[in-house]
Amino acid sequence: MSRIQQVTDAIVQQKMLPLYFNADETVTIEVLKAVYKAGVKAIEYTSRGDAAFNNFKKMIAIRDAEMPGLLLGIGTIKNRAQAESYVAIGADFIISPGFVLEIAEYTQANDIFYGPGCMTPSEIIAAENAGIKFIKLFPGNMLGPEYMSTIKDVFPKLLFMPTGGVDTTQENLAAWFKSGVCAVGMGSKLISKKLMEQKDYAAIENLTKEVFALINSIK
Repeated sequence: MSRIQQVTDAIVQQKMLPLYFNADETVTIEVLKAVYKAGVKAIEYTSRGDAAFNNFKKMIAIRDAEMPGLLLGIGTIKNRAQAESYVAIGADFIISPGFVLEIAEYTQANDIFYGPGCMTPSEIIAAENAGIKFIKLFPGNMLGPEYMSTIKDVFPKLLFMPTGGVDTTQENLAAWFKSGVCAVGMGSKLISKKLMEQKDYAAIENLTKEVFALINSIK
């Protein structure tokens, strides 16, 4: 199985991709442990600050030592050089806020999963023409489930995952899955700044379990 397919399958089976960033290395690792305990097998860490690269190195080391079966991806990647530097230290997949052709060409040539953020049909078509099969609808809260329902038939071979403002409520999650998405990206509504500041890792673990249960209850 290709590495791209392996990551695709993991996200689709999980139906959710948690994502977060924290400048503090210890908080970063404790959050990782909490979501792993909750059953997460694929997670995105966002490259949003100077500490991200070293924190991610540490995450890879902890994963390799203690967390078998966990796929670690890096998000907010905007150019090929960034993508290459994170792959060099062990990133399993690349996510970006927009579609970047040079990242698509690099990842396709090296069997690396790439989930570009797309908002318009033109961006989705550009990604599809570059060989991408998995699209991050971003920002999800601006587009909404109705947008997904409208464009779905135009892109029957693509998988879609909304990210940005996806809520942890039954109503919001059900609307997204009914619209035809394969998974949802869950950021601050799941791993909130407040819980990280309070270092309430048990709450993060429990909320992650609750969201898993909610998603799996949606038919």
